[in-house]
Amino acid sequence: MTMPRKPKRVLTPEQKYDLWVRMLSGQLSQADAAAEVGVDRTTVTRLRAVARDGAIAALSASKPGKPKQSRAERTRIAELETEVARLQSTIVEQAVELALLRGKTSWG
Repeated sequence: MTMPRKPKRVLTPEQKYDLWVRMLSGQLSQADAAAEVGVDRTTVTRLRAVARDGAIAALSASKPGKPKQSRAERTRIAELETEVARLQSTIVEQAVELALLRGKTSWG
């Protein structure tokens, strides 16, 4: 006769993170962490490995300095710069036209 299996215990990401931080800081051993949440020690060992691999992957992906702009952001910036140039030339044209209408002969 075999014993029925216990229902699987699912930990939330927050619980996993809390356990990982407490084990990392030495507040809790792996065995104590497993006993506290009611899971097998291999589950806690796997949790530590996943957390370590995730942290290493996140740190590897982060680059120092300014984040790169996406293609859409670069396109939008180029559009805005074109619009600024167009508006600047319009202002110059209107200033010249206004000066001519007022009869001003010198700019100084």
